[in-house]
Amino acid sequence: MQNLTPDYIVGLVDGEGSFTVYIRDVDVEKKVKRRVVVEPKFYIKLIEKDKDILYVLKEFFGCGSVYFQKDTRPNHKNCYRYEVYNRNNLLEIIVPFFKRHKLKFSSKRSDFETFCLLMEMIKKDMHHTKSGLRKMFTLKQTMH
Repeated sequence: MQNLTPDYIVGLVDGEGSFTVYIRDVDVEKKVKRRVVVEPKFYIKLIEKDKDILYVLKEFFGCGSVYFQKDTRPNHKNCYRYEVYNRNNLLEIIVPFFKRHKLKFSSKRSDFETFCLLMEMIKKDMHHTKSGLRKMFTLKQTMH
């Protein structure tokens, strides 16, 4: 499993990957505030016995981290996650890869396209204004 092809990675992400952005809703007052207002992430989650693929992915992309994720729910297994959350790595490595190598599932491709729009909004510092944050929050709601 040392040499991953772009097609293999696309298939893996189509099935097990996610492009997401946590965006704080500025119109809802929370008792406990998260430190971050906007947090983009790309991740793939696999069961523990398949974790080696995640380490090879980390090496392939040259960024990100692999985490253990304990699952105490009945009938669920412990998992590992390969996760990229550094904005520069997302913009310079992950996004260009998936622009060159198109995702096959329309729902995943749609989430990726929305993710790209949100990353552009972050790059323009739109998350530093309430109106920009509202636009981003509304756009995020269209993601799966």
